[in-house]
Amino acid sequence: MLFDTDVLIWYFRGKAKAARTIESAEAPTISAVTYMELIQGVRDRRELRTIRSFLADLYIPTLPLTENIGHRATIYLEEHALSAGLTMADALIAATAMEHAMPLCTGNTKHFTCIADLDLQAFKA
Repeated sequence: MLFDTDVLIWYFRGKAKAARTIESAEAPTISAVTYMELIQGVRDRRELRTIRSFLADLYIPTLPLTENIGHRATIYLEEHALSAGLTMADALIAATAMEHAMPLCTGNTKHFTCIADLDLQAFKA
């Protein structure tokens, strides 16, 4: 399962439900964009170490961006940026999930409902 950034943020804020969801997932994974969004939000080196340790301790791999993911995300943006407000980051995360045939666990399902065939798993904090 691919996890969106918001679920990880709930985890780092100490939400037990987020911890259970991530820790019980079969093959929890994140996209490179999610990792970058997490890094963008850190306030100091301690928080960066916490993120790195979390990913290593739970064996959560970060899937890289590929040419196919970029191409698919571009198509999503062309189709949905104007009509549904799809952002570049969400398009890349959705494209990563689709390219790897993984469900996407997110608390922001409305950001992704415009993408047909994306297997969304709603997270409620």
